[in-house]
Amino acid sequence: MSDEHFMRLALAQAHLALEHDDVPIGAVAVAHGQAIASAHNERELRKDPTAHAEILLLQRAAQELGRRYLDDVDVYVTLEPCPMCAGAMVAARVSKLIYGAADPAAGAAYSLYNIVADPRLNHRCEIKAGVLEVECGELLQSFFRPKRRSL
Repeated sequence: MSDEHFMRLALAQAHLALEHDDVPIGAVAVAHGQAIASAHNERELRKDPTAHAEILLLQRAAQELGRRYLDDVDVYVTLEPCPMCAGAMVAARVSKLIYGAADPAAGAAYSLYNIVADPRLNHRCEIKAGVLEVECGELLQSFFRPKRRSL
């Protein structure tokens, strides 16, 4: 399976976040070429500031594999992770991070910080950016456009 295939699965998850007016970010965990877990933002649904797609995904992947280290897992996410999510990926020892759209305001996998590849930390993730970047970015823009107009 290709990176585009798994990012399309992450995009499908992102669309589910729209059902409860959450920012449409989706994520998929892949181990040995198979999707093993998926998640989308549930911050509004749970009233939980930590219910980011990536955090929920790491929890589900760890549960599925029965371990806390995910060193054979690749994470696909539609938006560059924030510092919290990037730190969680380092703590989980995720092998590779593949993301769609960059986040110049809060991105922690290159744009603003580079937590996942910081050589001072005990683990680094390989990074691939820009997979289906246009589609991922357009979904986020379409979510925020009407909200900005109402301000």
